[in-house]
Amino acid sequence: MSPQSTPTWLDRTSYPFESRFFTTRYGEMHYVDEGAGDVVLFVHGNPTWSYEHRRLIAHLRTKYRCVAVDHLGFGLSDKPADVSYLPQFHAENLACFIDALGLKNITLIVHDWGGPIGMSYALDHPANIKRIIAYNSWFWSLRGDATFEKFSGFVGGPIGRFLCRNFNFFPRVLLPASVGDKNKLTPDIHRHFIRAFPTPQSRKGAWTFPRAIIGQSEWLETLWTKREALKDTPLLLLWGLKDVAFTKDLMARWESAFPHHTTRTFPNVGHFAPEEIGGDAIEPVEAFFKANP
Repeated sequence: MSPQSTPTWLDRTSYPFESRFFTTRYGEMHYVDEGAGDVVLFVHGNPTWSYEHRRLIAHLRTKYRCVAVDHLGFGLSDKPADVSYLPQFHAENLACFIDALGLKNITLIVHDWGGPIGMSYALDHPANIKRIIAYNSWFWSLRGDATFEKFSGFVGGPIGRFLCRNFNFFPRVLLPASVGDKNKLTPDIHRHFIRAFPTPQSRKGAWTFPRAIIGQSEWLETLWTKREALKDTPLLLLWGLKDVAFTKDLMARWESAFPHHTTRTFPNVGHFAPEEIGGDAIEPVEAFFKANP
């Protein structure tokens, strides 16, 4: 997508934000920058994009500066074919983006792979992180976990790569399969995730992440070893309990790293918690901000 165009499939009534573009050495990275005040930075995972945070952005922008990126290879950003799409690549782009926009005193909101990517910046710049909000996510090595080993091996292997590339398998099949209440993912909402990957060539980012779950274990473990840098940072966990992979054990690991944590669980929510929780995140987020000014 060029900076001047809007895809025909994008419903601007549900995503009523001005599209902006940050020029990286690899292509144009789409983002939204709404409101004014303290910065709230949203970092998405796979195979989603800033659209999953639209309801929280629409509410918070009346009091805060809400900034939400689409990683290269996702959403409305460019999808270059000749880049690695490893999490380190996205973390590097995010750090450059934050520096270029001069974002300060950040409340970081992460989901899925947004956790390692966002936490990579946060752990290296703890003084610039005011609060952290995490939906079902992580920032440590998952090597040895049978569920993640199996998923990474299959979806990140040749068969999974073929399915993702040729049939858009991740957003078309795996995303709805991971939703707790299927009624939350309407056909109109679902198409915003499917059509963000219009061609086989555009789907490299989506099929690179699964292999990286185990393949980039050493990098992930380096993040965990630096966790003390953020131990005094307030954390809010918004956790879907119907997530078969990101279980209470992972939630508890976040809690162990952040003594000043607040946890809100959602029994009928699966893995795609920002989309599934939607506007129900507003009350706990506002309470968290008020308790941690």
